[in-house]
Amino acid sequence: MALIFSRSQRFRRTYRKLQGDLREKVKARIALALMNEFNPLLDNHALHGEWQGCRSINITGDYRVIFERWPDTFYAVAVGTHPELYGK
Repeated sequence: MALIFSRSQRFRRTYRKLQGDLREKVKARIALALMNEFNPLLDNHALHGEWQGCRSINITGDYRVIFERWPDTFYAVAVGTHPELYGK
């Protein structure tokens, strides 16, 4: 069964502000995650602290997508650079 892709308002708002090439990279990585969420290119890993219960995938060296994984849904919560998302 294919995963449903859904996104938060925060994700939508930030995604719209990304440059076109970066936006395409985000779309491609999410498409890859929907096919195989543990593909090594994604560096899919669980988060803790403020993002407890969420997971992160790599988009570029610095950009990440934070998501929640429900049984049939990939819910994109946020997209941004490591410092934007984690404050470091």
